[in-house]
Amino acid sequence: MKDMVKEIVDMDRKAREIMDEAQQEKLDSEKEISQMREKIREDYLAKARERIKLNEPQEREAAEKAWKAVEARQNEISAKLDAQYKENGKRWAEELARRVLNA
Repeated sequence: MKDMVKEIVDMDRKAREIMDEAQQEKLDSEKEISQMREKIREDYLAKARERIKLNEPQEREAAEKAWKAVEARQNEISAKLDAQYKENGKRWAEELARRVLNA
C-alpha cells in the first residue's frame, strides 16, 4: 500500500514537473514569437522607408511636372480672359450699366 501511495505521489510530482516545463516552454515560445514579430515589423518598416527614399525624387519630379502643366493652363486661361476683357471690357461695362439703369 505504501509503495502504491509513493508511486501515485511520484507520478503526481512528475506530472506537475511536466506541466511546469510545458508551461515554461509555452511562455518562452510566446516571448520568442513576440520578438520575431517585432523584428519582422521593424524590417518591413525599414524597407518601406528605403523605398520611400528611393521613390521620392521621381514623385517630386512627377508632382512638379503636374504643377507646371496646371500652371501653364491657368496662365493660358488668364491670358485669354485678359484678351477678352481688353477687347470687350468697355462694351461689357456699358451693357451692365444699361441693364442696371433700365431695370
